[in-house]
Amino acid sequence: MTVEIGLGLQSDKPAGAYARLARAAEAHGFDVLTVFGDLMYQPPIFPLLEMAQATERVRLGAACLNPYSMAPYEIAGQLAALDLASHGRAYLGLARGTWLGAVGLPQPRPLTTIEEAVQVVYRLLRGDRSGFTGKVFSLAPGTALRYDVQRPDPPLLLGAWGPQGAALAGRIADEIKVGGSANPDMVPVIRERLRTGAEKAGRDVADVGIVLGAVTVVDTDGEAARAKARTEVAMYLAVVAELDPTVVMPGDLVKRVGELVDAGEDEAAGRLIPDDVLDRFAFSGTPEQVAAQAQALIDAGVRRVEFGTPHGLTDERGVDLLGSAVLPLLRR
Repeated sequence: MTVEIGLGLQSDKPAGAYARLARAAEAHGFDVLTVFGDLMYQPPIFPLLEMAQATERVRLGAACLNPYSMAPYEIAGQLAALDLASHGRAYLGLARGTWLGAVGLPQPRPLTTIEEAVQVVYRLLRGDRSGFTGKVFSLAPGTALRYDVQRPDPPLLLGAWGPQGAALAGRIADEIKVGGSANPDMVPVIRERLRTGAEKAGRDVADVGIVLGAVTVVDTDGEAARAKARTEVAMYLAVVAELDPTVVMPGDLVKRVGELVDAGEDEAAGRLIPDDVLDRFAFSGTPEQVAAQAQALIDAGVRRVEFGTPHGLTDERGVDLLGSAVLPLLRR
């Protein structure tokens, strides 16, 4: 199976920018375009629909929607809309979500909530009118979508790092995304966590694709690219560092970085991050450096590498360099 290479986009751009980036990405040969579903950014459906109209081949999806801020019937509707607009190129990304406490949304029973949301979404897409009674969500018998859908079963991606989330993905998902990681040592860890659920469901663990994606900054000025990547990574280092069991952080680095970020000193925080830590949580540097990092993930067995925002010193420059100077270096 050919490894896919994708771009992950933040939904912070004006109308028209997404179409331009999407056309450039497809022309360069990227396989998947993902839009993040981060709190207080534009809802991903807006950029995704714009990109669907501007492309013909790439797969498209949000990574990830969450079933706390959006009801499953609404998730089904947005997925159906994207699949119609793209003529069958949509995928569904689901995760528990982050930072929802800021808008007063508790996140109880995340595994049950995600699994039942999946049940509801795909029952609706299949036209299953038999009803569903879960612990969190339900469908009354006879409840159905009142419009035609493109496909009853667009692929499912779950966003997860931990053993329980990965086991759930092993049981029900087509892909698992480990967001915020460029670390090849995480690939065998995730595969073993997937295996627990896959074997329980009678599935082959190889049927679940592993996706790793992270902040990406590529430029012919490698030092400038890495400096920008350090600033970007500083903002979420405290979250991802404790999720990765293969990385031992030096001393009180996470604490010091976190204090500077809290004080609004992101660049100073980034300067504290050493090269080896940066390379675990971001793709950065010259095209050759970024290609070498991506190749390490491919060699470790990922099904997809996702180069995340901001891509370069500017979006357009980053996408162009990733497509023209990084993709040709990859063996996949």
